[in-house]
Amino acid sequence: MCVREVQKDLSESAKRLLEDKIQAFGVGAHFDCQRAQIVTPGGGVIIFEGMQDHNAESIKSLEGFDLAWVEEAQTLSKTSLGMLRPTLRKSGSELWFSWNPRRKNDAVDDFFRGPAGAPRRTAIVQANWQDNPWFPKELEDERLEDEEKRPEECEHIWGGGYKKVTEGAYYARDLLQAKRENRIGRVAFDPLMRIRIFCDLGGTGAKADAFTMWPAQFIGREIRTRDYYEVQGQPLSAHIAWLHEHGYTPARADIYLPHDGETNDRVFDVSFESAFRDAGYDVTVIPNQGKGAARMRIESGHRMFPSIWFDEDTTEAGREALGAYHERKDETRNIGLGPEHDGSSHGADAFGLMCVAYEAPTEKRRAQARHAAGPGSWM
Repeated sequence: MCVREVQKDLSESAKRLLEDKIQAFGVGAHFDCQRAQIVTPGGGVIIFEGMQDHNAESIKSLEGFDLAWVEEAQTLSKTSLGMLRPTLRKSGSELWFSWNPRRKNDAVDDFFRGPAGAPRRTAIVQANWQDNPWFPKELEDERLEDEEKRPEECEHIWGGGYKKVTEGAYYARDLLQAKRENRIGRVAFDPLMRIRIFCDLGGTGAKADAFTMWPAQFIGREIRTRDYYEVQGQPLSAHIAWLHEHGYTPARADIYLPHDGETNDRVFDVSFESAFRDAGYDVTVIPNQGKGAARMRIESGHRMFPSIWFDEDTTEAGREALGAYHERKDETRNIGLGPEHDGSSHGADAFGLMCVAYEAPTEKRRAQARHAAGPGSWM
């Protein structure tokens, strides 16, 4: 049987693809392609099912099949995967999954390629366009055009990489350029220089926004990011504990908060600024940039991105947040409505705060230099 997560009608299934291949290989006389199924040589049958049409009881009707092919498996839910696996019980039965990787936490990707490792008796094959000896010129032209005009999407569409950027993401091209210039790799902090921790504030409780931190060092014209931290609903003590566990103690690190750092946590009635100061940290609260602050952070991020280095392993979640940070749109009027406030925005806001904090003193020093030089100076 051929399975997918959602199948409203047969036009969404692989039935037409199989029928075309049957004819292309000249074996049509051996198959009976009926309206809802394909009868195979020897009395077998291929049916086409959507997992969302089944529950724990109805799925039992499929247990007599000995082969299931799950197409577009990246869309398969964890519930559907859990129902399908024990359904095929015949001796020698097999489950085939085919998919273009989308996210690491997709149910099928986590099951086969997650931290726990692949299940026993599993064969995993990665096949890309390079492995297709019949790859047509038309598709190669299309691939090359994507590589030139949509490079931020090319690795996912053609190379089988995870979808690291959302359509319309602000930092999509910046991340791609950083990768091309080898600014995503192993990053070490200078032990003689202070570490700056840039935060975006969440709160305590299950419904609170995420709390994020980007530890960084400003070294000359470079910003080096060595870590990324994001949790939801945890108390202030959890954030401070993480800092100490990773060596970001008051002896080495300073805290940078957005303008609402002076606001009290709703549960513990203590401000983030005072909590970090009580823990021994020097704290700087970045003033509110006023109307258009979000856009200002984004523009500052674009300007600073060519100078930013990322540790490949420890900042992966932060880079994923940057790759997903995108414009909210009014589809009817086709206009932008500003940054979407979702799971990616907290990491992106802390990142933007870091870029604003770097630029502000730089611009101040330039202004002071111009003032000191006076009119007619060569400076």
